[in-house]
Amino acid sequence: MTRRVTVRRAAPEEAETLIEPLADVLVDCVEGGASVSFMLPLSRERAVAFWRKVAAGVVRGERALLVAEDSEGSVVGTVQLILDLPENQPHRADVAKMLVHRRARRQGIAQLLMDAVDEEARREGRNVLVLDTVTGGDAERLYQRAGWQRVGDVPKYALMPEGGLCSTTFYFKHL
Repeated sequence: MTRRVTVRRAAPEEAETLIEPLADVLVDCVEGGASVSFMLPLSRERAVAFWRKVAAGVVRGERALLVAEDSEGSVVGTVQLILDLPENQPHRADVAKMLVHRRARRQGIAQLLMDAVDEEARREGRNVLVLDTVTGGDAERLYQRAGWQRVGDVPKYALMPEGGLCSTTFYFKHL
């Protein structure tokens, strides 16, 4: 059964309350093989520590945190818009950590998150977005369908969670 999902920007004052459910999503994605800066095994403590740093950045206005929630209020996905960039790039933002829990995949949630990140970027006055993803991964199709332009690949850029080097593909999008 597909549940109704909504995507919203987390308010700075609630960022701390989202740490635990976001840690659940992160751990699930890494355990599922997502190359999102973490190695296996990813402890709950490390996942929580990461989201604490993100929450602090949200409070400082350095990033926008978007969350996808199902009809029961459970966090099933997330994406971040990094706004704290050098002063010569006030028109740009980085998109990071687009994650969807494995139990909620294939329901259009990733597309909802990407649409919402575009909207938030426009609200923030950003018209150039940049992201990177594992070369050949499922996310590449999503980004291409959403109008992202492939820049190129960097071989041996990162490690997969279980080890082993992977290439990374960089994308940009003009809004």
